[in-house]
Amino acid sequence: MTELASPLLRRATNQDREKISALVFEVLREYGLSPDPCRTDADLADIERHYHSRGGIFDVLETTDGAVVGSVGLYPIDRSTCELRKMYLHSSLRGNGLGRGLLEHALKRAKELGFSRVTLETASVLKEAIALYQSYGFRPFAPDHLAGRCDQALYLDLVP
Repeated sequence: MTELASPLLRRATNQDREKISALVFEVLREYGLSPDPCRTDADLADIERHYHSRGGIFDVLETTDGAVVGSVGLYPIDRSTCELRKMYLHSSLRGNGLGRGLLEHALKRAKELGFSRVTLETASVLKEAIALYQSYGFRPFAPDHLAGRCDQALYLDLVP
């Protein structure tokens, strides 16, 4: 793993699937959570179809040697709401503002794409991420259902 002060943020393609899955599954396991490639993480099998072709985004942070060290997606739910998904950062790069940068990038893109609300589902063990979301004004809500490994949901209404 190469560490860089500022990895490149770029649009992900299906050619990145294995690297993205490896990052996501590594972070999940680090927190004692189970990857679910057949349900919760099935969107990683075809990023272009699940995100780009639906009007969302999926971007990655990549080092100069091609390692994917961060990811973030916006999955459209309806015309006004998108779900923040798969926002993960390699452990060696946490604590230096890159997670904040990924979140700010996602919120900016959500506004640019015309969404007025961003939702997300998360697990309580992801304390740092939850604190970050709350610092941006995300608030709890009760969705109709939650992904199997998630025990809370948050939303943020975007201001025009």
